[in-house]
Amino acid sequence: MIIPVKWSDEGVLMLDQRLLPTEEKWLTLRSFTEVADGIRDMVVRGAPAIGVSAAYGIALGAKNFVGTNIADLEDELDYVCEVIGKTRPTAVNLFWAIERMKRTFQKAKLEGKSVSEIKQILIEDAKAIHEEDIESQRLIAKFGGELIENDSTVLTHCNAGALATGGVWGTALGVIRGAVDQGKTVSVIADETRPYLQGARLTAWELLQDDIPVTLITDSMSGHMMQKGKVHAVVVGSDRIAANGDVANKIGTYMVAVLAKQHKVPFYVAAPLSTVDLNCPTGEEIPIEERNIREITHVQHIQLAPEGVSVNNYAFDVTPNEFVTAIITEKGVARKPFTESLRKMFEE
Repeated sequence: MIIPVKWSDEGVLMLDQRLLPTEEKWLTLRSFTEVADGIRDMVVRGAPAIGVSAAYGIALGAKNFVGTNIADLEDELDYVCEVIGKTRPTAVNLFWAIERMKRTFQKAKLEGKSVSEIKQILIEDAKAIHEEDIESQRLIAKFGGELIENDSTVLTHCNAGALATGGVWGTALGVIRGAVDQGKTVSVIADETRPYLQGARLTAWELLQDDIPVTLITDSMSGHMMQKGKVHAVVVGSDRIAANGDVANKIGTYMVAVLAKQHKVPFYVAAPLSTVDLNCPTGEEIPIEERNIREITHVQHIQLAPEGVSVNNYAFDVTPNEFVTAIITEKGVARKPFTESLRKMFEE
């Protein structure tokens, strides 16, 4: 059972995903700034995992606060949330978790709780966010697993497994695990997912842990595999879903979605409702993170590109809803028109 982030009395524990698959190392982060660095520097990644980590970072910031004045604690938490909120702009779960923790603080403040009581309330709510995330994954796995046919091969892009969430199931890989739990025979094709190689390093590692057959391919090979009839479904995760069903996910997802439509392969997106941003009308409003160009010009310490070359390193792209067959959430499967089906899930 993979759980990449945990709360402890010493601080927030994170499995350093930068070192996988060759080394499994846990870091103990003892301050909210260290948690923020862990999110920004990809120690932990994946929208749901970022949300859980943000909640724990805020709880840790409260725990480490020295003082008895509620107003001073509120000022400190505002600063903590500001720092954490600047780490990964595309992943909406980050901001969802921040806003929830702020509401938890305000509720406790209005109830007249003391500083020490508020600290404990924030810790407990961060733990609740983590538990709720795992439960939502279980339901995503159940609903999504029903969509996967027996004796099929599923292609996935990036890593949307337990490592990208609070742990255990995952979103896209949760769908695959759900299908396997339902007694189906399923194999996986994993895109390597350049430039950070989350597919090669993380998805392949996770599936091997579960003895689920997995074949690794280059990103440029997915069209060929579909053309040859080797892909029966595509399942990916998401870092933010707009109200109309446009989906932001790891760079290269849009390309896979276009290929899937061309070859009549269903393209599924698996994500909790916390990833859906109803305040974002379309994908055009989703901010796209740009990361250090070294991720493209180098692999670890090995230089691949000539010094001085111009580089773009967009971390995400947006897949228009017309390419999305369905969105799998903990409330069920949303289908077109997504503006209506997603809104109804929130209303329920």
